[in-house]
Amino acid sequence: MTKEFICVREVNLPASPDDVWDAVATTEGLASWLFPMPISAVGEGTSSWEPPHHLAIRIERGDWFNALEYVIEGKDGSSKLRYVHNGIFVDDWEVQYDAVQQHTDFYLHTLGQYLEYFKGQTATFVGDVPGGIQGPANSSKADSFDRVKKALGLVPEMQVGTNLHILPNGLDTFDGTIDYLQPNFVGIRSSSALLRFFGRNAFGQPVGMTIHQFGKVEDAEGIASKWKEWLDTVLG
Repeated sequence: MTKEFICVREVNLPASPDDVWDAVATTEGLASWLFPMPISAVGEGTSSWEPPHHLAIRIERGDWFNALEYVIEGKDGSSKLRYVHNGIFVDDWEVQYDAVQQHTDFYLHTLGQYLEYFKGQTATFVGDVPGGIQGPANSSKADSFDRVKKALGLVPEMQVGTNLHILPNGLDTFDGTIDYLQPNFVGIRSSSALLRFFGRNAFGQPVGMTIHQFGKVEDAEGIASKWKEWLDTVLG
């Protein structure tokens, strides 16, 4: 049974409308906080392209559709973004609705982190598009994300702003700060990267992660492979 959903958010962002537009309406910008995808004034489904204030995209397939809208307003040197995502879910409506609401909060928070700490830079998206780096199939089990958080060194008393010193096997030491901490999502920011961890086991899917790596990246595939090995070891 199909049913329509809608997700609406309004957020303040520490950047001008032009900077926000570059983040949401260019492939390079999207890679820096979401994932890279082709986008242009004449791209598939583009119904409004009014830089830097209004972007709307709607993709239709028969009775199914997926639509995104960004409305950007300047506000005292910063910007207010109204974000609307609506469409059709075919199966497991309540689970998918919960997932899209929680993912939206995490993604828009990451957009804010990008604009506050890495504005004007572009990132290499490490991993497969759009999912990033996936844990093993069995990581859809109930305790999987708790195991990832434990492996990252997270303990209950930690909170947003806590510094972390991570020693993943086979990878360079990672020093960062917790910038997002919810039961199903963890964000860690370093001076050169945004690491995002997704407890998608809460929605019946494997745990995953994405890396938005700023600066020169010599071997993105190698980095992804090593983090994949880390996830497989933690969750195997």
